[in-house]
Amino acid sequence: MIEVNGMAHVILTVSQWENARHFYSELLPFLGMRKVYDGNKFLYHVGGRTAIGIQRCSEAYGDERFVQNRVGMHHLCLRARSREDVDQAAKKVREMGAFIDRGPMEGNFAPGYYFFVFEDPDGIRLEINFVPGKGLLVGDMPLSPSADPNWDQNV
Repeated sequence: MIEVNGMAHVILTVSQWENARHFYSELLPFLGMRKVYDGNKFLYHVGGRTAIGIQRCSEAYGDERFVQNRVGMHHLCLRARSREDVDQAAKKVREMGAFIDRGPMEGNFAPGYYFFVFEDPDGIRLEINFVPGKGLLVGDMPLSPSADPNWDQNV
């Protein structure tokens, strides 16, 4: 057995390249990530022990938007260091004019879970959350296996 050391990177493929490039170029530095590459088809930021890349989709998919419950990614969640950071990020996203689906608010996913959910220009759903302490790792079985999250509700 090994133990992973965080998530190295995630690459999001977008159809609205210029809008997404502007969106992430403003959001990611606000979240403490540094731009390390900005090209004609790819944008890459690094920070917080991970990296986020944005790439232009193939021409064949240029008219498509993200559909949350299709095969593939459901949403991307970034961890904040405090509830106040979640609030500040929500304020920034609101100032950017992005759609905020819900929050900031408390959730029942883990003890003290605090979050908000929003969308990028392609409708890719992102979340920023804060979970105090050990979160789901406190105790033997903190999450009830019969209490599956209702992901169809576009969490």
